[in-house]
Amino acid sequence: MLLSASRRDLIFSAFGLAALQRSRLRAQGLAGAELDRLLSLPDFESEAHTRISHGAWERLSGAAADEITLRWNRDAYDHIRLKPRILVDVSKLDTRVTLFGQEFSHPILLAPTGGQKFIHPEGELAAARGAAAAKATYVISSSASMRVEDIAKAATGPVWFQLYVQRDRGFTKDLVQRAEDSGCRALCVTVDSPNHGARNREDRARGGLPERELPNLKGADYLDPTLTWKDIDWLKSFSRKPVLLKGVLNPDDAAIGVKAGVAGIIVSNHGARNLDTVPATIDALPLVVEKVIDKGIKLHSTGWVYACAAFAALLVVRRSATGIGDVLHEPR
Repeated sequence: MLLSASRRDLIFSAFGLAALQRSRLRAQGLAGAELDRLLSLPDFESEAHTRISHGAWERLSGAAADEITLRWNRDAYDHIRLKPRILVDVSKLDTRVTLFGQEFSHPILLAPTGGQKFIHPEGELAAARGAAAAKATYVISSSASMRVEDIAKAATGPVWFQLYVQRDRGFTKDLVQRAEDSGCRALCVTVDSPNHGARNREDRARGGLPERELPNLKGADYLDPTLTWKDIDWLKSFSRKPVLLKGVLNPDDAAIGVKAGVAGIIVSNHGARNLDTVPATIDALPLVVEKVIDKGIKLHSTGWVYACAAFAALLVVRRSATGIGDVLHEPR
């Protein structure tokens, strides 16, 4: 994709999230000149805060315990200093990249987020359309409010699937096969959640949230604290799509993942929503890269963008690329 648009257009095209927010705000009566005054992702975030119920907002924006890591996530980005180069022709920029045999218009994915019907009646269907409009791959969440098949069928762009390995392995295997049969091109296995995080802010506002259906999860106690590397081998034994590990922060775990033959590693602290006081993802990133750079992983150039969801993840893909959910670092 050759870039020759305004800064505002680039913001909108950079994130399916922005496209989704625009559709939400139009649906809620914000249009025309009012919409045109929203020039950045923080602008959309501030406006959304005035139009989303208190309970839904606390679930969407809250994090684990005292939310120290949530603050670190943003602070770490604020301390990044760019080193621009001068006198380089930037009149035509090509952001395309190939990942797992799929060509991306730009190295940006819309990361998995559950409970989207709390903030829009169409939920994940609207998010998938927003991602497609922005030419971004949409990662369907296991905690989506709709079946993975229904979301994938309605999506007009490429989709991946985020997987929790649940206590019921038979249900998990069937879910993987359903996701693959519906067209999901990669499997992002969450490995940082043996238990649910202590989401204090969300729990305080729980009375303002209705019960929700979770058709891709079996029961409320679906997380499995017995999950080990053997289960990753089990997944790889029958999955027909690339298996990625989502939620890696420790460089030693990244190295083990490479040896285990996973297709990619997503460096993520779960948006600070699972365990407080773990490092900001962007701080963990260079340590992971340093550990695996000589293990058959090929990295070229990197870039970063701040997303209002405060979620950052790195995808280290052997022989191909590096990418993330809301923030993407991609070799070219």
